[in-house]
Amino acid sequence: MSGKTPPLVLHVMHHLVTGGLENGVVNLINHMPESAFRHGIVCIEDYSDFRDRIVRRDVPVIALKRSRIGVWAMRRELYKLCRTLRPAILHTRNQSALDALLPARLAGVRHAVHGEHGWDVDNLRGDRWKPALLRQLHSPLIERYVTVSQNLQRYLTGRVGIAPASISQIYNGVDTTRFTPREDGPRCAMPAGFARGDTLIIGTVGRMQPVKDQATLLRAFAGLAPRHARARLVMAGSGPLAADLRALAAALGVGERVWFPGTVHDVAGVLRNIDVFVLPSLSEGISNTLLEAMASGVPTLATSVGGNPELVQEGLTGRLFQPGDVPALSRLLDDYLTQPALRLAHGAAARRVAVERFSLPAMVAHYQSVYQQLCH
Repeated sequence: MSGKTPPLVLHVMHHLVTGGLENGVVNLINHMPESAFRHGIVCIEDYSDFRDRIVRRDVPVIALKRSRIGVWAMRRELYKLCRTLRPAILHTRNQSALDALLPARLAGVRHAVHGEHGWDVDNLRGDRWKPALLRQLHSPLIERYVTVSQNLQRYLTGRVGIAPASISQIYNGVDTTRFTPREDGPRCAMPAGFARGDTLIIGTVGRMQPVKDQATLLRAFAGLAPRHARARLVMAGSGPLAADLRALAAALGVGERVWFPGTVHDVAGVLRNIDVFVLPSLSEGISNTLLEAMASGVPTLATSVGGNPELVQEGLTGRLFQPGDVPALSRLLDDYLTQPALRLAHGAAARRVAVERFSLPAMVAHYQSVYQQLCH
C-alpha cells in the first residue's frame, strides 16, 4: 500500500459515548498503523465528548440522529455519505447499525463486516425472535462477521444460522501499559475515608443502566458492611439510574460509605486504587472494564453471563456468581475482605492472564488481518 492512500474503514454504531463497544472502537483506531487504514465513524444517533479520546486527527465523526430525522431520511444520508467518502469497508456493530448495510451496498461499498458485541436488558440471552430475524434478513449483505466472545459466535451459528467460516472471534484487548497494578503507597484521588491505607475498597465502573444491575452490588455491600467497618464501595459511572442508586445507598444505610464519582476520565487511576472489582451485569458481550481490572492486578467477581466466564478463570483470577444473587455476592466479597492472601494471589493471576491473552496489539492485529483479507 506504500505510495497510495490507505483504504477507508467506515465504522457504524448506535452512538459514540462512554461504553465498552465504543471504547473498543476507539482503541482499535488509535492503535492500528496509520499506513494500513483510514477510519471514519458514523453514529446512528449521536456522540459525546468521548470522541475526544480518538488520538488521530483524520477521523471524521458524523451523527445522523435517526430518532429526530426518521429512519428513511437517515438511510438517505448514509447513502450520500458512502457516495462521498467511498469507504472500502463498512463495519457495522450490533442491531442498530444494520440499517447502514443496504444504503452502503447501493452506494457501491463492496465489503461489509458486522460485529456482535452483546445484548441489552430487553434481550438478555439473545433468545428473542425479532432480533435474530433481522440479522438473518441482513446476512446476504454481510461478507464477514466478528464476535467479541465465543458465546456470541455460538449465537450467530446456532440462532441466526451464519456459517462458522464467515465468523472471526476476536477478544477485546486491554492496554496493559496504561492499566497496571498500584505500587506500594497511599491511594490517590480518593475522598476522605477512602484514601486511608487500612480501608478495603470494592469498586465497579460502568454506565448506570438496568442491564448493569449495580443495585445488586449495593445490596450485597450493605449486607456485609456491618461486619467490615473498613470496607468502602466505589461506583464510578453515570447514566439514567444514577440518582436511583444514590437513593438506594442512602436507604440501605451505607450512603456515607459509598462514593459516586460520576463519569471518570482516569479509569486506570480508579482501578489501581481498589482491592476487589465487581461486575454485576445481567448480560455482557466482553467487558472492557473487566479486562482493565484484570490488567490492574485486581481480583474480579463477575456474573456468569455472556463472555464473562471466558475472561474470569474461576478460583484463579476471580469468582463467578449468578445475576441478582445478593447473598452469593456478599459471601464472595466476604472471602476477599477476610483473606488478603487470596486477594493478592487472584489479583496477580488476573494481571498475568490479561498480559498473556488479552493484549491490545493482538486485538488490533486480528482486526487488521480481517480488513486486509477483504481488501485483497
